[in-house]
Amino acid sequence: MSIVIEHLNYVYMSGGPFETQALHDVSLTIGDGEFIGLIGHTGSGKSTLVQHLNGLLKPSSGRITVDGLDLADKQTDKRAIRRRVGLVFQYPENQLFEETVEKDIAFGPRNLGLDEAEISRRVRDAMRRVALDYDSLHERSVFELSGGQMRRVAIAGVLAMEPQVLVLDEPCAGLDPRGREEILGLIRALHSECGTTIVMVSHSMDDVASLAERVIVMNHGEVVMDGAPCDVFSQGAQLREIGLDVPQAVLLADKLRTRGFDIPEGIYRMEEIKAAIETVVRREERHA
Repeated sequence: MSIVIEHLNYVYMSGGPFETQALHDVSLTIGDGEFIGLIGHTGSGKSTLVQHLNGLLKPSSGRITVDGLDLADKQTDKRAIRRRVGLVFQYPENQLFEETVEKDIAFGPRNLGLDEAEISRRVRDAMRRVALDYDSLHERSVFELSGGQMRRVAIAGVLAMEPQVLVLDEPCAGLDPRGREEILGLIRALHSECGTTIVMVSHSMDDVASLAERVIVMNHGEVVMDGAPCDVFSQGAQLREIGLDVPQAVLLADKLRTRGFDIPEGIYRMEEIKAAIETVVRREERHA
C-alpha cells in the first residue's frame, strides 16, 4: 500500500488577518513497508502534513491518494482510510477515557461494528504487540498505569484498528529514558516483525538515526531534503542552518577523525561508531 501526495498546499485561517501557509507544494510518495523519519524545527509543517495522511485535514489544494483512493473524492470512505492509516498524536495518553484498559483499546474496533469475538481478538493481539500482559492489565484503570504503559495502551488502541500504516507524532515526548526505550523498541518491532509502514515525526536526531530507513526534512512548510539517513545527516551545515542538528554519532565520528582516527564517512549510528573503533583498535594491535 502506498500514499501519494501531489502538490499539497494547506493554509490555516484562509482569508483572515492571520492567514498562514503551513504547507507549500509538498509532493511525496510513501511506499509499502517503509520506515520514514520526518524531522524539522517547530512550525516546519510536520504535524500538519501527517494529519493529511488519513484525511483529518483537507488540503487547500493538491491531491492525496491512499492505496489509489483519492481523499478528496466524496465517494471515498474516510473511515476505511483511517482504518488503513492509523495516527498516534503527541501525548496520546491524554485521549484515554474509558474505565478499563480493555474498553479503551476496544473502542475503535467496537465502533466498526465488529462482533465481540473479533473485538476481543484484536484487543489481545494489540496488547501483545505493545508488550502489555492481557491477564494482569485488561481490567485495570488506564489511570493506574505508568506513563509508559499509558502510552502503549494509546498505541494499542490504534493498532486494534489493524492499520497498514502507522503515523506517530513525537511518540517519545515526555517519557523517561526507560519509557522512551520501550516505545522505540515496540516501534522497531512493529516495522521489522509485522511489516507495518511507519512514519515517525521526531525532534530527536538520534531516535531517527537508530530506526529510520528514509529521512524527510521539512522547513517552512516545504520538503527540503529527502533521502537515506547517511545522505541527509552528512549535510550537517545545511541542517544547522534550518535549526536542526545531526545525531551524536555523526558528531563523535567527526571529532575522532580530527584526532587522526580512520573512521569511515557516512556513519550516523552509535553501533557503527563502536564497530569502527573496534576495527581501528584491532588494526593497531596487529601493527604493534
